[in-house]
Amino acid sequence: MSAIYRREMYSYFTSGIAYVVLTVFTLFSGFFFMMNCLVSDTSSMTSVFVNMFMVVLLLLPILTMRLFSEDKKQKTDQGLLTAPVNLFQIVIGKYLSAVTVFAISLIIFILDAVVISFFTQPSWSMIFSNMLGMFLLGSAMIAICCFISSLTESQVVSAVIGIAVGLLISFLDTLASAVPIDFIASSLKSISFLTPYQNFSVGIISLSSVIFFLSICVIFLFLTIRVYEKRRWS
Repeated sequence: MSAIYRREMYSYFTSGIAYVVLTVFTLFSGFFFMMNCLVSDTSSMTSVFVNMFMVVLLLLPILTMRLFSEDKKQKTDQGLLTAPVNLFQIVIGKYLSAVTVFAISLIIFILDAVVISFFTQPSWSMIFSNMLGMFLLGSAMIAICCFISSLTESQVVSAVIGIAVGLLISFLDTLASAVPIDFIASSLKSISFLTPYQNFSVGIISLSSVIFFLSICVIFLFLTIRVYEKRRWS
């Protein structure tokens, strides 16, 4: 698994995808930080994290679009499938590489907090709560995108479907409120990413919210492994 992880990390930075994602993430977070903290003259970074919710959902499909689809297109997945590693190690190694790149992008919020500390005392507990929420949100979205990437050999198709899913997740609460049937509306709200994410944004580290995001990770990583398992025996 470590060999796969190192290979994917090397590929991220040699292909330039990591630099693109980190740059875009930094630009958006910097803009929201400037508008919501510096211009508004407040030390609370909650608005920054709330605004980054959709950015994360729409940006991560770019990070994950090549994880599995590129191997399928280049036929290098056959080498992985016959390598002396199990399917779990293949999928988790690739998944952790994407999570690592995303985790690196979150460092910018520490730097933002340091800037605030020159003027006033930032609420570190609130900042770390928000960072944890964003990390779990990103980890769940990466798992979903891994599954999408495993279904196609086209990076473009993988990215487009991932972005479409991200948009759907972003507007799930709005969609739920527009549905007149209570059962369907409550079902949509129960799978909403925004509600558990908002708990972290107000400084509440809820066990149910943590379990929700971790469950999404487990479910879609399991589905990705099943896709690879079917391909191995096909």
